[in-house]
This record gives sequence, C-alpha cells and structure tokens, in this order.
Amino acid sequence: MKPAPIIYRTLPRHDSDRPSAVTIGNFDGVHRGHQAILTQVGQLARERGLASTVMTFQPHPRAYFAMRGQRPELIPTQISSLRDKVWAIARLNIDQILLEHFNQALSDMSAEDFIKSLLVQGLNTRWLLVGEDFRFGHKRMGDVDLLRRTGKQYGFEVETITDVLDEHGYRISSSEVRTALAVGNLERAEHLLGHAYRISGHIIHGQKLGRTLGYPTLNLRVPQLCAARSGVYVVRAHGLAGHPINGVASLGVRPTVSNAGRILLEVHLLDCHVDAYGKLARIEFLEYLRDEEKFPDLPTMISAIDKDAQNAREYFALHGL
Repeated sequence: MKPAPIIYRTLPRHDSDRPSAVTIGNFDGVHRGHQAILTQVGQLARERGLASTVMTFQPHPRAYFAMRGQRPELIPTQISSLRDKVWAIARLNIDQILLEHFNQALSDMSAEDFIKSLLVQGLNTRWLLVGEDFRFGHKRMGDVDLLRRTGKQYGFEVETITDVLDEHGYRISSSEVRTALAVGNLERAEHLLGHAYRISGHIIHGQKLGRTLGYPTLNLRVPQLCAARSGVYVVRAHGLAGHPINGVASLGVRPTVSNAGRILLEVHLLDCHVDAYGKLARIEFLEYLRDEEKFPDLPTMISAIDKDAQNAREYFALHGL
C-alpha cells in the first residue's frame, strides 16, 4: 500500500528537494474531472521518477476576494471540507500536497515570482499540468504562454488539459456538482463525483434533545457554506463499526429547536446503538427525502421524524446494502 502523501503548508519543502510533477487547482469535491487530472499526474510522475504533487489553496481564492470586497454572497459553497479533499486526493496515489494559504501576500505576488518561488524554488517542478485557461499571479496576469516561456528558462515542461467530459459530452466541474447538490439531486452528484456524496467529521456532543424524542443522533460539524441542500436524507454511516450502518440524517440549522444558525449534520442510526463520541465518521448521502422545516411544536416534529425514519427503512428494504 502506497504511503500517505506528505502535506506541506509552507515552502520550500523542509525535507526534500526531489523534482516534482505538479498540478494546480482548488479540487473542491475531487470529482471525476479532477480524478482524471490527478491520475495523469501520478502516472507521468511514476514514469519519470518525479514526486506527484498537488498545489491547492485554502481558502478558495474566490472566497478570499469575495470577503475582501465585502461581497459574501459571491463566496462559492463548499462541496468538501479540507479533510475530505485531502483524503480524496491521497487515494489517487499523490506523493505531496501543498496547502497554499491564499492571502494578501499571495494575491499580490507577481506571476513571475509565483513561478520562481513556488514552482521552481519551492517544488523543483520539472513537469506541470494545468487547464488551458489557467491564470495566476497578481491580477491574474500569468497564463499558460508565460508558463511555457519561463519553463524553458527553468527546465520544466508545461502541458494543458481540456475540460473532462462525461459519456454524454457534458463538462464535469465543481460548479455542476454544486448545482446538483443545491437542488438535492444526489443521482446527478454521484454521476459527477464517481461515488455517492459524503461528508466526514468527528462525532461531537449535541443538546441531547434527540434522546428525549426517541431519536438519538450523532452530530457532525460541516462546512458553514456546505454545498448540499439543507434537508432530510437517507444516509449510510462508515467508520463506526466493522460495517456500514443505515441511517436517516438532517442537515441544517435545526429551526424548530435552535436559533443558533450554525449548520449541523445530525444522523440517527436505524435500529443500532454505538458509542461514537470522538470517532471519525464518513456519512454517505443516498437519497433526498424533504426540505428542512420549522414545526409549530415538538409533537408535529416527532411525527415528521417518524415518517422520515419509515421512508429510510423502505429505501433500504428496496435497495438493500
């Protein structure tokens, strides 16, 4: 089994000067298009004896500029947390992941300095794969032509990749995944991701209200701007036992019982009790049941949860494991 990738938060690397095959992007969701790119980087790196390397940014550059411009409505929703993104990249045989902090200094860095300090001095890049429309550096002044010219000077090769299309000729992109998740279309999201949509997190203590209602829940924090539509889902929980556990989950701000406004994923395991606090669980979203609602009282809410649990049981009876 290939070892886990080395994660760098600063450059130059403190423990290596190994030459690298690099790709750059946000990779939110690590969808099928991203997977094709990362597989290509991994294969070429192995052929040439290079370190397969992903440079990604935290936060998303669009989020940084939206906040700087006081336009929070322009911040893109988040398909995957940083943990899930790194986990998905790591599964594709990548040797190194650079988590580059996107801040004022990086946004002000000239395109030439970006190449010299990050690609050449930082990663000892010998081969670079980017999209045809890749832009970088201060005011997005850098482009593929500059990379190619500078690559000849510093000894790295530049290749571009066109959009990755699905079998119907449609572009696979993070924005398409966000659109599917925003309307609760899990089948479309799964088609684009190559797997069921999932969120991981450590189980945290909640208000324990579910216990008193007969529906104890496991609570997980999710990205505040989670791309998935708020509502109730049929789910499967991984990592809590030796097998996946069927469940029903609510994603949202719990409007009936709380005014905190913090988005939370609450998972009720069907016919199963596990000691899960502190454990890392991965929740797989299988079917969207209904929107989040604010109920007039607890009995009405319990009746709705009863129906949700019944719908989830029927889903598993129909689909099995």
